[in-house]
Amino acid sequence: MGLWTRKSLSALEREATSVTGLKRALGPFSLTMIGVGSTIGAGIFVITGTAAAEYAGPALAISFLIAGFTCLCTALCYAELASMIPVAGSAYTYAYATLGEFVAWIIGWCLVLEYAMSASTVAVGWSGYFTEFLMSYGVKLPMDWISAPLIFTETHSIGITGAWFNVPAAGLVLLLTGLLILGIKESTTANSIMTMIKIGAVILVILFGAAYVDPENWTPFIPENTGQSGHYGWSGIFRASGIIFFAYIGFDAISTAAQEAKNPQRDMSISLLWALGICTALYVMMSLVMTGLAHYSTLNVPDPVYKALRTAGANLSWLTPFIVMAAIIGLASATLLSLYGQTRVSYVMARDGLIPRTFADIHPRYRTPLHGTVITGLFSALIAGLFPIEILGELVSIGTLLAFAIVCMGVLILRHRAPELKRPFRVPFAPLLPLVGMCSCFYLMYSLPGDTWIRLVVWLAIGLVIYFGYGRRNAALTRAREASETGQP
Repeated sequence: MGLWTRKSLSALEREATSVTGLKRALGPFSLTMIGVGSTIGAGIFVITGTAAAEYAGPALAISFLIAGFTCLCTALCYAELASMIPVAGSAYTYAYATLGEFVAWIIGWCLVLEYAMSASTVAVGWSGYFTEFLMSYGVKLPMDWISAPLIFTETHSIGITGAWFNVPAAGLVLLLTGLLILGIKESTTANSIMTMIKIGAVILVILFGAAYVDPENWTPFIPENTGQSGHYGWSGIFRASGIIFFAYIGFDAISTAAQEAKNPQRDMSISLLWALGICTALYVMMSLVMTGLAHYSTLNVPDPVYKALRTAGANLSWLTPFIVMAAIIGLASATLLSLYGQTRVSYVMARDGLIPRTFADIHPRYRTPLHGTVITGLFSALIAGLFPIEILGELVSIGTLLAFAIVCMGVLILRHRAPELKRPFRVPFAPLLPLVGMCSCFYLMYSLPGDTWIRLVVWLAIGLVIYFGYGRRNAALTRAREASETGQP
């Protein structure tokens, strides 16, 4: 019974309205900036180059539309659940209310991939742009200290690169961890400023880069498949959608801020859809300009936007310093919001007893989860220093897709189990759109490389060991039920 114990909606409503340790300080603008700031990061500044060069070619724009449609279905489901269950915890909380404790744990464990691992991934991308920026001023850092020492080989074993540690990536994570400890208002103010800067830089690339696009670079728009599934052609477009899905990860971070939103029932759904709409429009236009400026085969580099602008020569040379600075600032904001999302998910899971209570301890002055933030920061910094971006990006994508699919499933289940509940926002065309969103997520998972599935299985196996070794025995609902059965107070 314990595995499938569900958290009642009435209990969640009490949590949403009770006085908690977290401070309600976020309006719709701040929430939207959390979504946009979390989303626009390594996906557009780094992974787009790899996806275009190895999988989709210029048709990367179609890949973004496919991934964007999948996210739209998911965002609508998030919006409905967030308006009903305005509690921190994102997909984890929704799963607890609809599918039970065991599924909630699986989702919570997958959200570690989405947020903590995503912070590491974006930090690695930031390191690439930061070292490129220093090199432009004649400062060259030792390769041993700016590269990942570990890789996964084709035989699924761990290989050694000879490097020691990616110090810039780990250093960024630790610096932003300190900022998060200071408070949510300070963190979101910094994020809003950084987000506006990187949006401005993306718009500059689109507006000025469009004038120097060479249409020949778009021919053929869909490169012919090489004979291997996933390498160009339509199979490559769908595989690229699964990989650049990473570029959309973050818009749902809005839902982790529910207990710090001033009016969550109204503002959560609005902010989710605005964030997704802004990011999709920018992604499609940016991918077209990048593959129009430079041939897609040349973009498999750590800084593809910078590479595309250099191809235009002196005409756009004035723009490159702005883009590098915007990438540095923008990737930092994405790292910040990924760390934020993880600390809030951990806060709720600790409050539910599934992970140690220390993750929910609130700092008496700053009113932020102090220990959870420190532990998350140290873990993400270690991962950022050890692993390359390719491995991390694919792992983050598959974990997030699984979480998104279960969110869509949760809407369908709640519509069936509790049709009478008040829903300030309702998914249109239900059950069709939730079904499409769920199936799309599963298909994009299917399109990812087999190695990524192996890593997901290993990750889930580790999570099951932790759940059955600690979480199930210490869950708050389990202890409450046992106390009731034994007559203890």
